[in-house]
Amino acid sequence: MIDEMVEKKSDFDLTSKSAFSSENETFTSRSFAALLAKNNVPASHKRIADNYMIIKKVFKFQACMSRISNVEKALLEKYDFNILEFTTTKQMYDELALLQKWSASEDKNLRDTADNILLIRVKELKFLEASRYASISNEIYNGYIALEQYLREISKFQTVHTLKTLNF
Repeated sequence: MIDEMVEKKSDFDLTSKSAFSSENETFTSRSFAALLAKNNVPASHKRIADNYMIIKKVFKFQACMSRISNVEKALLEKYDFNILEFTTTKQMYDELALLQKWSASEDKNLRDTADNILLIRVKELKFLEASRYASISNEIYNGYIALEQYLREISKFQTVHTLKTLNF
């Protein structure tokens, strides 16, 4: 009976990487960032992602960006979000899904809050890339990688070919 099952088994590997997976994501066949990007992404998220990708291509974050202010940190704490350096990948994916849901809300204040939180996250990401420094170096707290992958997935400037054709 077991021999029959072994002979009939499929060669499909559920743990293989997809085209959207990063090096660390061998546990799934599709990355969460790709699945979030295939969801209904608000136009404001796409605009923020496009802005991030263009700035990354042009300036490459050589000028040091400032850290977030106390007001911005208080806004994150109000909604029980950690700063980006202390955010796990799962927390970041949950947060991005929540921000997408808030951006699709009928409440204007909630939409504005979601956009402000995403802008704060991008500001934190720019600082981490500019300084190439994180106060914590544990591989568990790599939510910034998930955020960058999400921004890359939803941006219309995600491919190298598209970025090379931009004339500045």
